[in-house]
Amino acid sequence: MNKVILAAVVSTVMSTAVAADDMKVGVILGFTGPIESLTPGMADSAELAMKEASDSGKFLGGKKVMPVRADSTCVDSAAASAAAERLITSDGVAAIMGADCSGVTTAIANNVAVPNGVVMVSPSATSPALSTIDDKGYFFRTAPSDARQGQVISDILTAKGIKNVAVTYTNNDYGKGLADSFSEAFKAAGGSIAMVAAHEDGKADYSAEVGALGASGAEHLAVFGYLDQGGKGIIQASLDSDAFSNFILCDGMIGDSLIEAIGEDLNGAIGTLPGGASEGAAKFLEYAKANGVDGDGPFRPESYDAGALIALAAQAAGSVDRAAVQSKIMMVANAPGEQIMPGELAKGLEILAGGGDIDYVGATNVELNEVGEVLGSYKELMVKDGKFETMKIH
Repeated sequence: MNKVILAAVVSTVMSTAVAADDMKVGVILGFTGPIESLTPGMADSAELAMKEASDSGKFLGGKKVMPVRADSTCVDSAAASAAAERLITSDGVAAIMGADCSGVTTAIANNVAVPNGVVMVSPSATSPALSTIDDKGYFFRTAPSDARQGQVISDILTAKGIKNVAVTYTNNDYGKGLADSFSEAFKAAGGSIAMVAAHEDGKADYSAEVGALGASGAEHLAVFGYLDQGGKGIIQASLDSDAFSNFILCDGMIGDSLIEAIGEDLNGAIGTLPGGASEGAAKFLEYAKANGVDGDGPFRPESYDAGALIALAAQAAGSVDRAAVQSKIMMVANAPGEQIMPGELAKGLEILAGGGDIDYVGATNVELNEVGEVLGSYKELMVKDGKFETMKIH
């Protein structure tokens, strides 16, 4: 069955099973497209939080939080907006967990969610431009902005004595935002950028792009793209032509499917990924494993936190009304209040039902700033013996 059709069928089946008095939450992620290997784990993690709230029996007097999936495609803004429109108008979701990639997230926020007064909590849209969209207070994200990721990558390379790099980025808001952020930070630290070039996803041949990048004279290539399409193609073409053997990878490039595709030639690659080694991170992995979910993957902790925030905000509001949910996101996310960790949503729901206050710490040490996003921490990764290993937390 075609993947797009399958995603639509999944959405329809799930939506028809929801009782009228339950809270429906859209889960819109790129189930097809350039990060399709990442999104199943993200969706499972977000839905784990929703199931936890539902199974507690404490959510709004025994109601359920029911996910309704839809496909953002990651890259097709028109398709993503149409999918979000269906979630809001046909399925009647109270909030949206997502989207994932920055371009489609921006399109959904501007064209669909904000005009309809529907909260979005993205676990992975990281473009710096999202910090300044006119969201009327309806857009939040549990992954940090690439303004920070660019600085972290620069710091890592500077510490390793890497002074000159070529950069290629996927030609969209995410890729350009990260490339600009990194280039500015790296130059300020005394580094030099031999060449910056965009690439398009979905091409069969990247030899022309790699040829130009290789001619720049740089020994290291920073690939700011997606692991299942263009980014993977750039790396493979680089290896095939002996243009580059040293790679720097951003968060959109981190995933087992890339290692499986490239093989041992990826050993030694440097990468960054939002995440840390906090108490909450450990509790999430433990809780997820105990409930049959693999929480150890890119943006899975952030997805769990996004789902949890939506459920807790509705509880604090005492309602699944869209505006009411929006009004309580900041309250449940931030201090003061009783700290709530992964696996403790029942405790948080009970405190809120009694009129108390909570500080949702979650898997990623959630604390939202004035525009509704986290500062966050980053893992410094290296591919060793065919696995991404965490070397340091920034």
